Amino acid sequence: MRFFLLMAVIYTTLAIAPVHFDREKVFRVKLQNEKHASVLKNLTQSIELDFWYPDAIHDIAVNMTVDFRVSEKESQTIQSTLEQHKIHYEILIHDLQEEIEKQFDVKDEIAGRHSYAKYNDWDKIVSWTEKMLEKHPEMVSRIKIGSTVEDNPLYVLKIGKKDGERKAIFMDCGIHAREWISPAFCQWFVYQATKSYGKNKIMTKLLDRMNFYVLPVFNVDGYIWSWTQDRMWRKNRSRNQNSTCIGTDLNRNFDVSWDSSPNTNKPCLNVYRGPAPESEKETKAVTNFIRSHLNSIKAYITFHSYSQMLLIPYGYTFKLPPNHQDLLKVARIATDALSTRYETRYIYGPIASTIYKTSGSSLDWVYDLGIKHTFAFELRDKGKSGFLLPESRIKPTCKETMLSVKFIAKYILKNTS
Repeated sequence: MRFFLLMAVIYTTLAIAPVHFDREKVFRVKLQNEKHASVLKNLTQSIELDFWYPDAIHDIAVNMTVDFRVSEKESQTIQSTLEQHKIHYEILIHDLQEEIEKQFDVKDEIAGRHSYAKYNDWDKIVSWTEKMLEKHPEMVSRIKIGSTVEDNPLYVLKIGKKDGERKAIFMDCGIHAREWISPAFCQWFVYQATKSYGKNKIMTKLLDRMNFYVLPVFNVDGYIWSWTQDRMWRKNRSRNQNSTCIGTDLNRNFDVSWDSSPNTNKPCLNVYRGPAPESEKETKAVTNFIRSHLNSIKAYITFHSYSQMLLIPYGYTFKLPPNHQDLLKVARIATDALSTRYETRYIYGPIASTIYKTSGSSLDWVYDLGIKHTFAFELRDKGKSGFLLPESRIKPTCKETMLSVKFIAKYILKNTS
């Protein structure tokens, strides 16, 4: 019986044609007053908009710049409505499918060698974790912290010396499936850390005295789906009771002010929080791991895209945490360090006041658990490519971000007990 059920699932999956985005557009609008905000909100009653920034309609506010994707069929209606109400707009992407194909603008390197200049699918990332273990057995270990709804493994790579208890930093990438630059950075970090040990003074000191726990892909099922079926997929792939809509936003599923936003309780939304805090296997695996290493983990860094920001707690309240000034100072110097490479400018500050209020986020949960240095990067770019950052921008993005992360790690080593 199980065999037939499995075959039915495989057949169904294979029968689903990948989503195409021919001539779909990404608009950027500037909402200058309440009327503008209300016009856009009204449009969502009759037209499906995929919000890129902010994440959802309920986050929209006056003086905000909003990016959203719309089908070719509805784009004319959108343009006419915006023009009719004198709402300033620009079209960031004219043909989304074209932009998706243009992402892959770096040629394949030597066959069989893992490329850090290209986006890698899940199978390649799993093979890469095995190669890292073989290449650096004294410094890299792989820990399976759990599995996903679709029974894919959740792997954390531990980077650092194996003897003794040390301070540690937990880093995760790819909590949102479509943010491909994020897992690319986690791979780059592991590669650079191991490669530069014994050669780079700062990295050698860090790895002699600290461990890094790196989760290269948090949302494995969603990431696979974004490669095979729907490039714009964000959530995980869990089934929702009494709904045909699939998936939970894992970054709304943590047990911190989880039910404070009524607008995240609908399964069809991209920001659906799930049926309960930590309801998702991925969230549960990560929270269990962090709880069990609470004595050693001194900082948490999560990587997202896009918008070039370095965010600190809180997201669920405008209240500032007790060590706000300390976090702000670290964020300021870290973004300054990042800008020294290519003059890329990041803004920084608490989530709620820098972007918008959020509930159930990993950053706030880890902070309230007791790890008082938590940071969220929103990597390149500022919207020209959005989630479709071309491969040619991977290395520059990773190189500059590395400077920032190394500064944060040095600070944690020196200033935490």
